[in-house]
Amino acid sequence: MAETATIARPYAEAAFALAKEADALGPWSQALHALAEVVAVATVRTTLADPRVDDTAKSDLITALVEKAASLPDGFANFVRLLVENDRVAVVASIAEQFEAKRLAFEGRLHAVVTSAFELTDAQRKQIQADLEAYYGKPVEIEVRIDPELIGGVKIAVGDDVIDASVRSKLAKMAAALKI
Repeated sequence: MAETATIARPYAEAAFALAKEADALGPWSQALHALAEVVAVATVRTTLADPRVDDTAKSDLITALVEKAASLPDGFANFVRLLVENDRVAVVASIAEQFEAKRLAFEGRLHAVVTSAFELTDAQRKQIQADLEAYYGKPVEIEVRIDPELIGGVKIAVGDDVIDASVRSKLAKMAAALKI
């Protein structure tokens, strides 16, 4: 079976083109993220997998649930219908992720995932953001994730660049050096 990202790419590109043409990148981004959250719910997935429920009912259900979380931009309901008809609802998270990457690139911004063992303070977030913006020369959006297995420190991913300053990484390097 094809890679999820490969399947999602043309849908993300189509959504981006529609959003850009309508000057509605923000609303489309919000709606796609809401759609990803809706289809991640177990009861929704069960309904979508039920062959007794027709595609129109599935599309209507998803659209109604997304509409509760975000306003629907023009063309979004048709986009959902297309995803349901082509059995591509399972790749919605990847579509939303790729759409967001295209949106940030279009707007000249970067997205950084900062993983920490502990919750970061506002001052720490702002310092990391300022340091990344100075390094890359572009505005950077920060997404913070918590992973207690890091033990301490942070791991920062910006696109393909990864800075791993975690205690877990340092311990792994020490263990590898001791085995040599």
